[in-house]
Formats: sequence, structure tokens, C-alpha cells
Amino acid sequence: MQYVVIFKARIKQLDQHYFKTAQCMREKALTQFNCQHFESLTEGTDEVALSYWSSLQDIHAWHQDAEHQAAQQLGKDNWYRYFSVDVCKVLRHYETVLD
Repeated sequence: MQYVVIFKARIKQLDQHYFKTAQCMREKALTQFNCQHFESLTEGTDEVALSYWSSLQDIHAWHQDAEHQAAQQLGKDNWYRYFSVDVCKVLRHYETVLD
């Protein structure tokens, strides 16, 4: 089973500390918490990040990580006006490579 965590946010302001923290959190999720893939997009003041996981236990462990929780608090205090998180099962996936 595969899961996707969808993080959506409205940006208040981003600074260099944000970019450093975001990169650190991305690498930590991928290397220490079994995140399979991570991608994000910012357009104007909207941010969307998708992370893919093989288990709910890995997602929960990532959510409970102390460094990740500190980053979440920085987001609430400094970087975002709004955010939401959806955890979804991936029911079907396919891809086509076109040259």
C-alpha cells in the first residue's frame, strides 16, 4: 500500500532560514523516515508539497519527530498564514515515459 501526504499552505513570508529548514526536513524524511519520494511547488503565495510513504507508521513517526515538530512550529509562527494536511491512500498509479 502506498500513501501520499498532501501539505498545502498560504505563505506569509519566507526567509533563508525557511529554505535551509525545508531542505533539511526533506532530506531527513527521505533518509531517516522511509519517505519514498518528495516534491513541492510554490506559485505566488501558495505552496503544495507531496510526500509518498509505504506505511502509516512511517508517517506517524515523521510527524512525531522533535526536529520536525520544531520546524512545524516555525511554520505556524513565521512562514505560513494557513496550512492543511491530507493523508491519502494511493488507489491507483501509472506513468508513461514519452521521449
